Amino acid sequence: MQQNSNFSVPLLISLIIHVGAIAALAVSVDFDKKPPAMPQASSEPKLKAVVVDSKAVAQKVAEIRKQKADAAKKERDRQAELQRKLDAARKARQKEQDRIKKLEQQRKQKQAEAAKASAAARAAKLKEQQEKQKAAAAEKVRKQKELEQRAAEKAAKAAAIKRRKEELAAQKAAEERKRKEEEARKKREAEAARKKQEDDLAKALQAEQAALSKTRSRQVLSEVSKYKALITQTIQRNLVVDPSMNGKTCRVNIRLAKDGFVISSKTIGGDSVVCRATKAAINKAGRLPVSPDANVYEQMKNINLEVSPEFN
Repeated sequence: MQQNSNFSVPLLISLIIHVGAIAALAVSVDFDKKPPAMPQASSEPKLKAVVVDSKAVAQKVAEIRKQKADAAKKERDRQAELQRKLDAARKARQKEQDRIKKLEQQRKQKQAEAAKASAAARAAKLKEQQEKQKAAAAEKVRKQKELEQRAAEKAAKAAAIKRRKEELAAQKAAEERKRKEEEARKKREAEAARKKQEDDLAKALQAEQAALSKTRSRQVLSEVSKYKALITQTIQRNLVVDPSMNGKTCRVNIRLAKDGFVISSKTIGGDSVVCRATKAAINKAGRLPVSPDANVYEQMKNINLEVSPEFN
């Protein structure tokens, strides 16, 4: 637009100058002016013409005619020159108008080209912006996909690690279960073996204890019998007899402490005389023989005896 303004100002000035020149030429030319009239001979020369030489008159007439002819030619030349200048001015004006028109067309063309270029630039800029936006959107999508892919890979890796941990845990659990089962089996076998051994030992011990118990029972019974005899002998020693007691008996129950002290005594049947004498003998003794063996004592702490008076 600035270049078009630079062209317009000189063209306008040139046009004004040419139009002024043409107007000045037109004003200076008087197309209605007639050739100047030849001077009329005064009445006085006419009077003298009579005596003038005809040759001189003819020469004078020729000169006047020539002057008129020269003046007419000069006027025609002047008018022709003016016409030529006018034509030239018209041509120049037309040329200038054509040049101005061409320049205006060029200006409009350049303006159109500039507008087209500007539109093309705007379109290119818009396209570039759209391409940038499209590229930015594509980059954003790519980055998003990349992030999603990384997240998926990370999740897959975590899932693989978790799966591996679970597999290892399952394997370890299976191994632990197998180990525990093996331990349980071995424990059961050991327990069974131990139980069998214990059963065998128990049976052996039971058999041995039975044998020992049997032996011990025999021993205890022997000891009980022995101490019953000793107690009976002690009572017999303290028993006051009478011939009337001969052949008679008394059954008595005696409770003894561990040291042989008589806790209590009572008759449970028999001859009353013998029974009174028996109780008196027991009270007199106060303490009766007792085995230090606990098993024997258990058999003797509450015993029943039958006392029969002895006569020598």
